[in-house]
This record gives sequence, C-alpha cells and structure tokens, in this order.
Amino acid sequence: MVNLVAAQKPMLNWLMKMAGVEPHAVDIEPGTVMNFWVPVEAVKKQKPRKGEKTINTQTSLHLHKPTKPVVVLVHGFAAEGIVTWQFQVGALTKKYSVYIPDLLFFGGSITNKTDRSPTFQAETLVKGLKKLGVDKCTAVGFSYGGMVAFKMAELYPELVQAMVVSGSILAMTDSISNATLSSLGFKSSSELLLPTSVKGLKALLSVATYKKLWFPNRLHKDFLEVMFANREERAELLEGLIISNKDPTIPRFSQKIHLLWGEDDQIFKLQLAHNMKDISSVDEQLY
Repeated sequence: MVNLVAAQKPMLNWLMKMAGVEPHAVDIEPGTVMNFWVPVEAVKKQKPRKGEKTINTQTSLHLHKPTKPVVVLVHGFAAEGIVTWQFQVGALTKKYSVYIPDLLFFGGSITNKTDRSPTFQAETLVKGLKKLGVDKCTAVGFSYGGMVAFKMAELYPELVQAMVVSGSILAMTDSISNATLSSLGFKSSSELLLPTSVKGLKALLSVATYKKLWFPNRLHKDFLEVMFANREERAELLEGLIISNKDPTIPRFSQKIHLLWGEDDQIFKLQLAHNMKDISSVDEQLY
C-alpha cells in the first residue's frame, strides 16, 4: 500500500523549488554530511575548473555568495526542515536568501561522530553555512532548532546577527525536563517525541498543536513510518539535550533576539519566555 506521506514528498519538493530553494548535500568532513535547502541563485551546477572551490566533488556545485540578507530556518524535533517551514518559505524568499538545514539524523543528514549535543549540531550547521558562502545571517529556530540556534549565536556572534526563537529555551535543564514531562504525563522525552504508535503520535500532536485537527489513523501511521527514522540516534540527541541544574552558564547575547511564543504552549510554558527576557535585548511577542 502506498505511504501517503511519502507520496506527497515529491510534490512538496517541487513546491519548494518553485518557491526558490533546492536541496544540496554538503560534505562537512569525512563521515558527516548535512543536507540544506538553498537559494537556487546561490548554487549553480557546473563542471568545476581545475583548483576551483566547490561544495563537494560529487555534485560539483559552484559557490555563489547570497545576493540578499540571509535567513536560516532551523527545524524542531518532530519533522525535517521543509516539512516544518513549508508555509514560510514562499513569503521569505521574496526578500531574503533562505537556507533550510536538515539537522543531523533528520532528512538525510548523517554523521559517524558520537557527539549528540546541541553544540555539535550548531558547529556542524555553521561549517555547512560557511561552505555555502554564508558569512552573516538571521537565525530562526523552532523548539529543538531554537536551542541549536541559541548555540550558534553564542559561539558564532560574528555570523548570527539576530535571532527569532519560537517555543524554545536556552538549554534543557534536568529540572525543566522533569517538570515538563510530569505535567504532560510522560515518563521520558523519547516517549513524548519519538512515538511508536498511532496513539503516541496523537498524544504528541495533542500537546504540540493549539487547534486539534482530525486525521485518519492511516495518515498517522504513514507519518510515523516516514518522519521518525534514525530512532536510536534521535533518542541520543534527546539525552544530549539534558544538562544539570548545577552546570548551566547563562551566556550574554549581543544579538537582537525576538521571542515568538504561544500563550497556551504546553511544552515550554509562557513563564519560561518571561524568564529569558533578562538574558539580553529580547523582544517578546505572544500569540
């Protein structure tokens, strides 16, 4: 039987290309490849001249610097890049050069390294952006992607000029993790974010979305099969998120940071957004 979610992916890919971005795999280092959706005008396929810099030898893509201000859209834990940002890309590409990475173990991005921390994700993402000719950007992060974006801004302030963060926090401390899971009725982050059944996926969607949408069970099952690959590695990513309450250091950000929050967010409560306002110059907007 045809997987309905897999069947619509070619259409989504076509729509993204019509919106002005196309996929390219970037060799970060031996054993590590990160997939990006990049502006069509920024990367041109051609046979490289001798000694000419290319993204990788397999695709022979000639680098062009972005022609417009760069926006990097960093996805959350439930879906890869273009699935998360599909409704924003078309509007943004009119004024911005839009880059949409698939973080490691999402959307074909892989590594043979054992580091599963948000810091490693951020470092890998920045290496990919630099290979693509990006030297300045605004980072937009959702949920897990927000934590990665915060690390990017902390470690590479010369690259990240500003940030927009939605439904995310600086770091997942053990106390925040335990309190969140307890309030939602889950025993672990993996139980919540890596469902193995239709019932589990429905439970995730019930806390992750404001409006309760109805979908047939078959669509939920198809989504599980397509969107939750690399389960072992993703479970390790969740473990790599948690830091001790005794360990965190609060960075001071020089960038302008805009927090975009839902008043009824059940995973990252509104109070967490208020708590982050003291970190640096943060605008707060609630929906």
